[in-house]
Amino acid sequence: MLVRLVLLALFAALAPAQQKPSALFQEVDEMTSALSEITGWPVRRKVPAKIITKEEFRRQVESRMKSSNNKELHAEEVTLKMFGFIPQDFDLAKETVDLVSEQAAAFYDYSKKRLFVLDSTSEGSEQRVALVHELAHALADQQHPLGKYLHKGSPDDDASTAREAVMEGQATWLTWAYVSKRNGGKAEVAPDMITKLTENSTADSADFPVFSKEPLYLRESLVFPYDEGMKFQDAVYRKLGKKSFDEIFNRPPLSTQQILHPETYIENEKPEDPDPPSLDKKEFRVINDGSVGEFDLSMLLRQFVADKEGRAAASKWRGGAFRLYEHKRDKYPVLTYVAEWSTPEAARQFFKLYQRVMKGKWKEMKVSERTADHVFGSGDSGKFELRVSGTTVTSTEGLR
Repeated sequence: MLVRLVLLALFAALAPAQQKPSALFQEVDEMTSALSEITGWPVRRKVPAKIITKEEFRRQVESRMKSSNNKELHAEEVTLKMFGFIPQDFDLAKETVDLVSEQAAAFYDYSKKRLFVLDSTSEGSEQRVALVHELAHALADQQHPLGKYLHKGSPDDDASTAREAVMEGQATWLTWAYVSKRNGGKAEVAPDMITKLTENSTADSADFPVFSKEPLYLRESLVFPYDEGMKFQDAVYRKLGKKSFDEIFNRPPLSTQQILHPETYIENEKPEDPDPPSLDKKEFRVINDGSVGEFDLSMLLRQFVADKEGRAAASKWRGGAFRLYEHKRDKYPVLTYVAEWSTPEAARQFFKLYQRVMKGKWKEMKVSERTADHVFGSGDSGKFELRVSGTTVTSTEGLR
């Protein structure tokens, strides 16, 4: 995603708690052995596992958030607000803690090579599913170190979201392949099962009140690595078989578009790498930058235009990047953005749709000049310039 909420980093930084042993962990060896058979990966070491209380988990998440880099977190929050992904009064740090604390069932600490199951996770099948998922991470980590894999490049790159989808999607796929194998079926996930698992994952639920009230972008960002990542793993598995488990680590996807459209990964279609508009270095400093992918644009458009129309338009993405500047003296932010599209027609379509985005995300939008190729005006954050040229659309927002 555009700005990566470091949920995995939060998990990895948690300190182990002294908790009672669980009979659940007696199944670890059988589960790990089955995952090894499915993937062809050797089990190199046993993975320590413990139960941790939900309250202790939340305290440690809060502690980790407080010790995080405040400037980076502020820059992430401002970027999300400038794009219109979250409301202006949204508290990113607090909402992240609330969301992680509500959603977590178990986690694998790839820095300490241990896994934990929260005591709030229902005993029985729910605990076992959570445990298998984390063991799949642990087994993958023994072949392809997850910390190194996840933190390659900028955390705000679209490719970072794609790698997270590889990790979570593969573990999710392996979990259900294990369930199928244990129930006497093939060690894979049937298409109807994938449909069943993913079709209602973003639905509102009284069981998850925090998740249900979050902005669309945050809800989808949490679900995307699991749902779309599982579909991606399945598509590559159908093409390469067991080789797929190593392939997606050895040759990581380069964009969320490759996750959403696995054929682009298989055919090795590489995204463009455009450069967003620059501002005068004497007046402005860069406080955040990164790439913007199909997932980001799909979320942005779907907030302000019809769902189907937004998805279709975003699928024609071929590259995108942003920079968030801060005025050195007056401290106000300016967002610059560029997107490359498959055709001039696709670029002009986004040019038109993005004007609807600006109108939707601001309380007031005033247009001072409009032609077929550019729009000038002002919105809640300041002056804006939106342009289209060939297959390129650029935007600068927040000038004063």
